Order: sequence, then C-alpha cells, then structure tokens
Amino acid sequence: MSTLTLTSRGVRHALAIGLGALFATGALAATPTYDAVHELPRGHYALPEEGSVIGESYTVIVEEGDTLIDIAREHNVGYEEIRMANPDVSIWAPYADTEVTIPSRRVLPAADREGIVINLSELRLYYYSKPGVVETYPISVGREEFSTPVGVTKTTIKVKDPAWAPPASMRREAAERGEPAPSIVPAGPDNPLGRHAILLGIPSYLIHGTNKPEGVGMRVSRGCIRMFPEDIESLYERVPSGTQVNIIDQPFKAGWTADGELLAQSYPALEENREGFEPLMFAIDKLTEVFGEEQPPVDYKRLRTIVERSDGQAISLLRTAEEAPTPAPSAPRNLYEAIAVVR
Repeated sequence: MSTLTLTSRGVRHALAIGLGALFATGALAATPTYDAVHELPRGHYALPEEGSVIGESYTVIVEEGDTLIDIAREHNVGYEEIRMANPDVSIWAPYADTEVTIPSRRVLPAADREGIVINLSELRLYYYSKPGVVETYPISVGREEFSTPVGVTKTTIKVKDPAWAPPASMRREAAERGEPAPSIVPAGPDNPLGRHAILLGIPSYLIHGTNKPEGVGMRVSRGCIRMFPEDIESLYERVPSGTQVNIIDQPFKAGWTADGELLAQSYPALEENREGFEPLMFAIDKLTEVFGEEQPPVDYKRLRTIVERSDGQAISLLRTAEEAPTPAPSAPRNLYEAIAVVR
C-alpha cells in the first residue's frame, strides 16, 4: 500500500511505499508527497490513461480531541469506510497519536464513465465531471426497508434551501410514538435535506445534503442519496440538469493499475440482496470480465480472503515472483476450477 503519514490538520511527515526497498535501491527521491497525491481539489482525481485505479491510501495521526468521524470527513471518507479500514480504533474516542488508515485507493466501478455513477454497496458516488477527471465522494443510501433503486436516470431540478415534506409513513410512525411530525419542515438547521438538493428523474428520489453529517457513509436514508454538506454544495453548483445518473450495485470490483498491478475491492453485500447471493462466484465473474482472454497468476487464496473480509481495502491479487503457486493435481482450465483448488 502506498502510504503517507500526516497529522489530521496537515502534513507531519511522508512515509514511502516500502521504505526499506527504497533505501536499498536509492529510490527515495521518487517518494510521492502529500501535495503530489492531493494536488487536485477535494474528491478530484485524474483518470488514468491505462487501467481503472485512482488515488493512494495513506495514514494520518490522531490529534487530541479528534474522532474518527472528524478525520473521515476531513479526508473525504464515509463512516463505514473509515471503520472497516481501522477496525481496532475507537470511532468516537481514538487515542491521540494513533495511526489511522485513510482508504483512498479505489478501483473505478465497471460502468460507463459518464455523468454520475452511484455504487450502493460501496456507499460512494463517482462524477465524471470533465474529460480526464473523475470525482468521488462518500454517500448514504437507503436502509434495507427503503432500498435505493438501481437503474439509469438523470438529474432534473436543483433546489437551494429546500423545504421537506415528511412522507406519510414517517408521520404515522411518529404519531404512533407520540411524537407527531409536521407536514412541512422549512429550510433551516432541522431540515434533514440540508441546504442543497438535486432531484432525480425517479419520482421522490434526490441527491441532497444533511443536517446529520456524522451519518454519511451509512445506510440510513429512506432511499435518497445523502452527502456531506460541502460535497453536495460543490456538485449543486456544477452538475447540469439532465446529467445521467447510473445507480448500480457492485459489491466486488477489480481492475488494473497503470503499471500492471491487479487490484480488487470487496464490500458487504446489501442485506436485501444476500439471499442466494454467492460473493465468491460474483467475484470470479467480475474477474473474468477484467481478464478477457488472459488469465494472469492470481492468488486465489487471497481472493477468497478479500471476499470473506469485505472491508473495502484495495488489495493486489497477483502472486509475486517469489511466491510459489499452490500445488494442484492438474492445471485448472478456468477460474472456477482454480478457486476450487484452494477451498
């Protein structure tokens, strides 16, 4: 993993990829800096000329009083992303000087690079805003009983300081709790839509801000797409009406880096899609699409581990030259046979 070490308020020091190897080869001058990795505005990445991997993961050092939620928001990461990348770190009270991983290396979803692409299992939005650039931001999507629908739609009307009309089902639930909800919530700090909303062609579905940013990166909405206030404000100013919005669900992604490394990312499947879903078979199908006619030396044990962990980390799938291939009675004829060998 490419790693940079920073304070959560700025640069503290840079950590090279494999420092030992760099010292041994005299390549330390080639170490990337924080500014080099983050030379574009928040969430913006140059599209690779080859491959489908963007960004670099790095680490930050917790300062006194920080929460993991604070750090995640500052570094364009959502709740589940930061939690899965740092399972041993307290969300609300991490110790000062703790090293925290920022998982910013990502495989682009397997979808047309046009307009907005929303990957539900990943809890992330991608926006192909101009030639050679992709933007990506953490989002919240619909919880299980209010699933965000998949499909292709478009942006329609943009509304600043929207009023919010709680749906009838929510008002009934509130009344049953003895807490009657208003029929209209005006713009202001109590409005769950935040200050900016982009309506979609699917009736009643929006991309909007929130008055509870700590929940961004979780499945907490009634189907709409929630974003950090600063992210939706940025999109609101720049996304034209009529922009294509492709809502997909890809819990497993795989792709090549520009220098020929095969990376995979796996996320927990949505609860409502788990019945009958075979994560490993899904991953194999996606790898087959990436490989085409070629079948590189994949570490199938690592693939199984990645799928079982489903923590969103971008992990290399290729065996190194030093690694001996897993012995097998005979050479597998396809990926399905290969993965069976390591069961």
